[in-house]
Amino acid sequence: MVQKNYNRTKAACYLGFVTQAITANFTPLLFLTFYRAYGISYADIALIPLVFFLTQLAVDFLCAHFVDKIGYRKCIVVSQAASGGGLLMLSFVPDLFPDPFPGILLCVMVYAVGSGLIEVLCSPIIEACPFENKAATMSFLHSFYSWGAVGTILLSTLFFVLFGTERWRILSCLWAVIPLLNIFNFATCPIEPIVDDGEGMTVGQLIKTKVFWLFIVLMVCSGASELSMAQWASAFAESSLGVSKTVGDLLGPCGFAVFMGCSRVWYGKYGEKVRLEGFMIASGVLCLVSYLLAALSSQPVMGLIGCMLCGFSVGIMWPGSLSISSARLPKGGTALFAMLALGGDLGAAIGPSVVGNISHVMGESIQAGILAGVIFPVLLALSVFFLRKE
Repeated sequence: MVQKNYNRTKAACYLGFVTQAITANFTPLLFLTFYRAYGISYADIALIPLVFFLTQLAVDFLCAHFVDKIGYRKCIVVSQAASGGGLLMLSFVPDLFPDPFPGILLCVMVYAVGSGLIEVLCSPIIEACPFENKAATMSFLHSFYSWGAVGTILLSTLFFVLFGTERWRILSCLWAVIPLLNIFNFATCPIEPIVDDGEGMTVGQLIKTKVFWLFIVLMVCSGASELSMAQWASAFAESSLGVSKTVGDLLGPCGFAVFMGCSRVWYGKYGEKVRLEGFMIASGVLCLVSYLLAALSSQPVMGLIGCMLCGFSVGIMWPGSLSISSARLPKGGTALFAMLALGGDLGAAIGPSVVGNISHVMGESIQAGILAGVIFPVLLALSVFFLRKE
């Protein structure tokens, strides 16, 4: 019998999370470019992350019902094709419209389908592999989203410095190469079912489980706490802190992603020595402090430090919520991971939208929008506290 090489599965999933990082972080680097070149308001720009994560929400919901019937391999291959196709479309489709904004939203929806499938499928694919320390493997898996975000921001910034922001369409095509090549990896690597046929919980059974709803609240707050800062860090650093786009991108969203990745790698290595619930409560408190520092500081350096600290504070929130949920509901199966992803994406849609709309109402002040985001880490810390008591 030929021994299966699950390291190939791991590598494919790692690149899958890198792909998700590209789709989530490349377009936000262009927010001010769209604002200046196309005359799109901040309120309309806020629709870009909203549409991205609402599309992922729809994908999450559909995955809970159809992935097991269609098959993991077919769905994960589609995720890479949609991600790459959407990034390619972004390079030319908006210019085909009289108003480019609907074209941008169409491309966002296409690659959001791929991103949503990655979010739902990669975690259970790794969970189903016979690795010895699954918690560490899961944490390292999610750290690749962070490193993918760092790479996207650094290489995009370098590209803009060398060739100019106006050539962003070429860069969009270059980023599309990664998911398109990863199609082969997912088409050939070993993939195991997360639970035996007929043993996984249904959505109806999950809904009737009280603790499940607390997990959903955790995921909503995790997604909102992370993406409210991540999606607006570039525009916030450039417009509110008065630094250049290059410095803003490197120290804002890039610093955020580096610290988030370090948090996830650290927990993957030393997490067995720490109570996860206590660590998440402390993360919620640190996240609150970082939001206040970024929003209220009059010094650009302190504001950027707030952005980076926020990255460290949110690092464990999303994978930690997944780990707690899968441990307490081991028969949750695909439905559990899909619904948890739905909760996280709901928060990821709500958070940046709140920041953008509050910024617009307060006279295009992104700092005011960032300040409004403090509600999310507060709710997360309270939710983990109640979960710990439970």
